[in-house]
Amino acid sequence: MVRLENVTVSYRQHPALHHVSGHIAAGSLTAVVGPNGSGKSTLLKSMLGLVPLAGGQLRVDLPRQRIAYLPQQSDIDRSFPMSVQDCVLLGCWPASGAWGRVDQAQRASVAQALGRVQLQGFEQRPLGALSAGQLQRVLLARLLVQEGELILLDEPFNAVDARTTEALLTLLAQWQQQQRTVVAVVHDNALVRAYFPNTLVLARQVVAWGDTALALTPANLLRAGAMAEAWDEDADLCHADADADAALSETRR
Repeated sequence: MVRLENVTVSYRQHPALHHVSGHIAAGSLTAVVGPNGSGKSTLLKSMLGLVPLAGGQLRVDLPRQRIAYLPQQSDIDRSFPMSVQDCVLLGCWPASGAWGRVDQAQRASVAQALGRVQLQGFEQRPLGALSAGQLQRVLLARLLVQEGELILLDEPFNAVDARTTEALLTLLAQWQQQQRTVVAVVHDNALVRAYFPNTLVLARQVVAWGDTALALTPANLLRAGAMAEAWDEDADLCHADADADAALSETRR
């Protein structure tokens, strides 16, 4: 489904991802783990085409509209006056387009998705009035409506309640049965071991990538932490395309 060959993404000409190579098989569940600042979110954004590559090649074997993305909650502007229903309706965008009309079948799909995440009756509630767990379930409902074949989740279990965690784990099991491809940034190693057959341990570059039992070892986690601490932001600039770095800097603003 996804193949990375020597992928480098740079920010101010310092690497956020450094010569990353590997592949994600169709129908697989892959967790991405690593210390803070190790490039996990950048990896997902590079798969979406939201950040330019400074080097290497990244190929995704399906069109952008078939990719579903759950961003971190810190990326969501909760002050924007949008209702729960309207947020979930955004999942219809790939099918209806910018100027298309949402039909009754799509509205029924939105209602069904809200029911699956136990948010019936919240349709007209503004996003700013929701708890962190409720907002995460709204975003999960949007993913359900979108029906992506490749699902990218950025810290889906972060700062959410037990009900939301249970809802997401149920969805993971369903997506696995449906042979959808899931890549998730996860900080809870116990959840990774229990629910994700494959793991990428990342510290701007690949520390380990493969079967979770072999990749997610104490030795690899210690190595990743040491590598993250060893990065020198004031070191000589990485040989990267300056134009790509400038574009990335503009994107992050």
